[in-house]
This record gives sequence, C-alpha cells and structure tokens, in this order.
Amino acid sequence: MLDIGLKNETKIYRNLDIDRLIDMAIQNEGACISSTGALIVDTGKFTGRSPKDKYFVDKTPSSDHIAWGKINKPISQQIFDDLLQTSKEQLENKPLFVTDLYCGASDDSRIKVRFITELAWQAHFVKNMFLPVADDELVDFVPDFTVYNSCKTTNKNWQAQGLNSPVYVAFDIENKICVIGGTWYAGEMKKGIFSIMNYHLPLHGKMAMHCSANVGKRGDVALFFGLSGTGKTTLSTDENRALIGDDEHGWDDNGVFNFEGGCYAKVVDLKQSSEPEIYNAIKKGAILENIVYDENGVVDYSDTSKTQNTRVSYPIDHIYNIQPGSIAGHPNNIIFLSADAFGVLPPVSRLSKEQAMYYFLSGYTAKVAGTELGVDEPTATFSACFGEAFLPLHPTFYANLLGQMIDKHDVNVYLVNTGWTGGAYGVGQRMSIKNTRACIDAILNGDILQSEFETTKVFKLSIPKTLKGVDTAVLNPRKCWSDETAFNTQALKLAKMYIENFKKYSEGKFDYTAYGPKI
Repeated sequence: MLDIGLKNETKIYRNLDIDRLIDMAIQNEGACISSTGALIVDTGKFTGRSPKDKYFVDKTPSSDHIAWGKINKPISQQIFDDLLQTSKEQLENKPLFVTDLYCGASDDSRIKVRFITELAWQAHFVKNMFLPVADDELVDFVPDFTVYNSCKTTNKNWQAQGLNSPVYVAFDIENKICVIGGTWYAGEMKKGIFSIMNYHLPLHGKMAMHCSANVGKRGDVALFFGLSGTGKTTLSTDENRALIGDDEHGWDDNGVFNFEGGCYAKVVDLKQSSEPEIYNAIKKGAILENIVYDENGVVDYSDTSKTQNTRVSYPIDHIYNIQPGSIAGHPNNIIFLSADAFGVLPPVSRLSKEQAMYYFLSGYTAKVAGTELGVDEPTATFSACFGEAFLPLHPTFYANLLGQMIDKHDVNVYLVNTGWTGGAYGVGQRMSIKNTRACIDAILNGDILQSEFETTKVFKLSIPKTLKGVDTAVLNPRKCWSDETAFNTQALKLAKMYIENFKKYSEGKFDYTAYGPKI
C-alpha cells in the first residue's frame, strides 16, 4: 500500500490519466468543457498567488542560506508542524489524488515531486505543468519533495501563529515538505516547486531562472528574461526557432533545460490573430481558469469580471514547434526585456558581464499608472533577477552565479526595451513590434555584432548606430525626443530610481553600482 503520510481508509487515485481526471472534475467538482475541448474551472476567492502568505521553517542548515525578509518569512518548526497537521486533518479519510512527477528535464538536475490533492482538476494541472515519470520508474518512486495541497482548509489559528492570513504556503526544506492551505489557486504548486529549485540548484553551482528559452536551427540557444507585460512569451515564440519553455528553466553543465512539461499563459484579451500558438493550444488537455463563457462553452476572453489573471495551462506539446526533450546546449545570447514607460532606454543595448549583473539584479520594467487614480506618470517596478518573489537565496547569489556562467560559456547579453520611445507614456509611442523583432533577430543571427556602437550619456549603455531592419532614428532614444531637455529630465529621473533601488546591493562583497547609470 502506498504510504503518503496520511491515515486514509478511502480511495487513493494515483497517477490517473487525463481522461479520467477530466471526467471526475466534471462529475464531482463543477468543471465543464469549453467549445474547443478545454476543461473550465474556477479557483474560488483566490485567482492568483498569495505572496504574503509564503513561509519557510527557520532551521539549519537552510536558514543559513535563506535571505529572510518580506519575500521569505520565517516560521518555527512547531508552527509548520501545526500547519501540516491542519492540512492532514483536511485530507485524511477522503478520496485523494496522488501524482508523481519530475521537475527538470535534465537527468542531472531534476527532482522527484509528489503532489497530494483533494481535487481532480488540480491533479490534472500538475500533470500539465510538470514532467511525466515512466511507468517502470513509478514502481520504486521515492519523492525528493512532497506537496500536501489542502486547499479546502480553514486555518482558524492563523492570528495566534503570527501569520498574515488563514492562507498558507509553507516549506520545510529539511523534511522536504510543502503544505498549502486556504487557497484553490493551482499556481501555488507550480511556483512553490520553482522556489525549491531556486534554493537547491544555485547551491550546487547551477542556475535556476525565471525566463523563456528557445533554440535555433543551428543549435544556438537564447534566454528571455522579463516581468509581466514585457513580451517574454511573445518574443520567444518564433516560427523559426523551437520553444524550450516559456517560464522556468535551469542551466547546468549540460546546458539549458525546462523545469516544466507545459505552459501557463495569461488569456486576457486573447485573440487567434495575435497569439495563434496559445489560442490553438486551448483544446482537450488544457485547463482554463476563471474565464467567462456562454451556455455553449464559448469563451469571452475580453471579460475580466472574475479576474484580470485569467489563465490556461496546457502540455507543451500543444505547441507545434517545440524542442525535443525540452533541453538544449549552453546559451549563446541572453536578453533582458524591460517595458520602459519613461521612454528613456534604447531599443537594444549590448551589456558587459558586469552590466549584465547590474541589470539582472535590478530587474526593471515600468507599469502604466491607473487612470482611476488620476496619475499620468508611469511607475517603475524592480524585481531582482526578474523573479524576486521566487528567490529563497539572496539576489546577489544568483547574479554572481550568472556572471560566472557568462564568463565560462562566453555568452552575449543584451537589454531590449519593449516600452516607449520618443517620449514617456502619454507623449511618446510604444516601440513597434517590427523594430523589436528586428532587434531580436539581429541578436540571434549575429548581425548586431557587426554594428558600430556608441555609448549613451547617463546609463552608459552601448548601442548600435545602425542595425538591419531597424529604423535608425529610434536606436538612440535621445534623438527620438523632440524636446531634448525633457528627455534629460526623464533620463535623470529613471536613473535616480535605479540608483535608489540598487542601494540594497551596494554594501556586500560584490558591488556593481559602477556599472549602472551615472548622474
């Protein structure tokens, strides 16, 4: 009998196939089928992650490595054990779904994960998002990490425990357990295991990265880092290049590999004409979350009355042009994507290794302020390593490791602005997809290396004077503004934001302040 650490006198469904999980979700959980064959589910009150409810047990040796703070909050072993007991009480003596999977396509770097859930559709979700285990390997499967997802739990003791709310996503690294309670949002399982990979791999000299990745026909590999809205998924999806993955990757001695077996894409305002790959992937085997649909299962992707964070998960083989095995060689090019709404950053800049570490640590993009607040100016967003919410270690640990990998494998690094040019948001215009695509193409085919470069004044960025397929007028942002004084004001404003944000990284052994903007 399978030992999952629970007292269970009822049915355990282990590693069911998708057809069976779909049937059980429809019969027992209120799910239904869309007009294109995807499963439709609701995640209840929580339609996104709960980052303020994430905790790690404060216990050596992991406590010596974890960067404690707003992202990684400590709890005692006793509180974790109480949460585990609360979860077990919810899960025991109920029909459960046990799903055994891999995280990581590299044999040398993967971990075995066991998910224990009360909902069939959540078991379906993790089967979409992680990698399958061969039948002969399931016989002796011993997990490296176990997730108890008791989403229906209500933790009545949260205030006495000093927690943020009744919701909890808690990790005991030493005992290799994660417990989730109070939220039905399945993305907590995906990002929870991503956090664990971000803990383990770097301590062994391997990168864990919040990025998309693709590979060209010549075997050249590119990584795309960027926060939401910068074009990470769109720009890495290329009919001439095979997709390795769209969100989470590792980089070890063998090369780049996907952590996942699927994709988890936003579908707000999704249109077949603009994003055909994602649109066509929404078929049987996919799961739509929190969307609005009619009596025939026809989805209205423009309706955000439930949430702006409408999503679909689907197996990666729903995309036609994928890299076999989700693994490739070492990257030739790394691209940082920033949607600069201040209109200051160039469309493309080549970075030195030290600049790469600075801009990686900064993780900058800008969001356009909501008009309901009466604010016209954009807001800068800095997220270390383009994924601060998932970093258990100090951000400088990842940046220094990235620098070592860049040196070791002679990687070119670029900063690409997918935001505004000719003025800030409200004055200038969004960088055209034509010009951005041309910049990406020039990076990937090597044409940019043949360019003559000049250096910008404030940010000290190396930019090409000419580039095939790109309007020369936009390559230097200063020349795109009709009012040079206004440009200088905006450049200094953004530079000060970078400098202020980077102060928290300037006191350690490795200080890369010198490679950022200068006032």
